[in-house]
Amino acid sequence: MRNSNNISTINGVEFNPTEPKLSDILIEDIAHALSYLCRANGHFKSFYSIAQHSVNCCLEAKLRGYSARVQLACLLHDASEAYMSDITRPVKRQLKDYCVFEERLQDLIFEKFGIGDLTPEEKEQVKSVDDCMLYHEFIRLNGAALFEAPPRMVIDLDVSEYPFSHFENEFIRLFSDCRKSL
Repeated sequence: MRNSNNISTINGVEFNPTEPKLSDILIEDIAHALSYLCRANGHFKSFYSIAQHSVNCCLEAKLRGYSARVQLACLLHDASEAYMSDITRPVKRQLKDYCVFEERLQDLIFEKFGIGDLTPEEKEQVKSVDDCMLYHEFIRLNGAALFEAPPRMVIDLDVSEYPFSHFENEFIRLFSDCRKSL
């Protein structure tokens, strides 16, 4: 009988998001789930997945000349959402317990994949890339400017719709490339 505190992942893992185990975290589960979750709670003009956002963050970090560790962190920065879903920033700020669980899970994911010791500078680089993507995604897909000054973006942001499997596979490919470069 299934534990009611667990979710069943696409690969059959019984995963407890509030008491995660390192051994239960699979990159394939993360890539699959994020490719099916829409950014911005679906408030975009077209489907744009968290996996596509994460891939674009990784590519932006690479073109900025950031280290493989930062590229990997950019790819995985929303990985906890594969197990806990995406909650918008305004709501998330009000859910203190959720934030504790999310941070614990995100830290465990980073540890699992060898980047649990990011420096403050590396964390700032990840945040900079994430905020840059957030701004440009909202301009392109919602028409809303979230900040007064647009952050400089290096990549040519592709917000086209693709089959879910496209970004699931691209996520796995970039993950492998980054891990080889660590």
